[in-house]
Amino acid sequence: DSVVEHVHFRRAWLTFEQLGYKATMGALSDLAAMGAAPLGVLSSLILPEHVDDEALEALARGQAEACAEVDTTVVGGNLARGAELSITTTVVGQASAALRRDGARPGDEVVVAGPLGLAAAGLRSLLSDRADEPVLQGAVAAWRRPRARIEEGMCLADVATAAIDVSDGLALDVTRLAEASGCQVVLSAEALVSPTLVEAAAALGIEPLELALSGGEDYALVATVPSGAARAGFSVIGRCEEGEGVLLEDATGRRSPVEAVGWDHFADP
Repeated sequence: DSVVEHVHFRRAWLTFEQLGYKATMGALSDLAAMGAAPLGVLSSLILPEHVDDEALEALARGQAEACAEVDTTVVGGNLARGAELSITTTVVGQASAALRRDGARPGDEVVVAGPLGLAAAGLRSLLSDRADEPVLQGAVAAWRRPRARIEEGMCLADVATAAIDVSDGLALDVTRLAEASGCQVVLSAEALVSPTLVEAAAALGIEPLELALSGGEDYALVATVPSGAARAGFSVIGRCEEGEGVLLEDATGRRSPVEAVGWDHFADP
């Protein structure tokens, strides 16, 4: 997983310690989506001239903190000088049977562990220079300090039929899961929006559902499980049915198609 200055972040938004933590947790989230336990982390850094030894040490502390939270460590990597600050993190893990995106079946429930949309609200706060407002500080913290759902992924690995982490936005990532599995996913609009998100969205003047569906970098863990098999720490946000694509269902039962919008490096401008 790679993060590049001016593409994924701005230096004014993060200390070097926060940057190391965020980059490492983002990469570890891929292991969570496979139900794997981390064995080690490799970090390749490209550092501009302005990144001195003190900054490098701070970045390494952030990486070490993230690793310690999931009982692993940085075991190697590479350093080079370059024009743009970038961090490429490789994680190695072990699973008895890796979860994939292609096993969801009609009748399965769609469950999630972790917040939806808060990181996107945090990013909007930073972009609009409003990160210090008390009502938005929780959202900014969600963007700066995501958490890989390693324990949750391992806990669900023996019952989940498919899983994916929400790095690019719920709508886009769930569409990928539905396409790989050959089924339709119906999401509950009410289940996607938390009170915290509603509060932050209101302060920003944005619809909370827009943030929940299209905002990325939450690193929440979405999985499909047989009906009634959700474990503690997960909430049900939808179900799988025969068909294709993703639908949003409101409290009255009315359904509407969900566009697969989110972060895509290689999409046409």
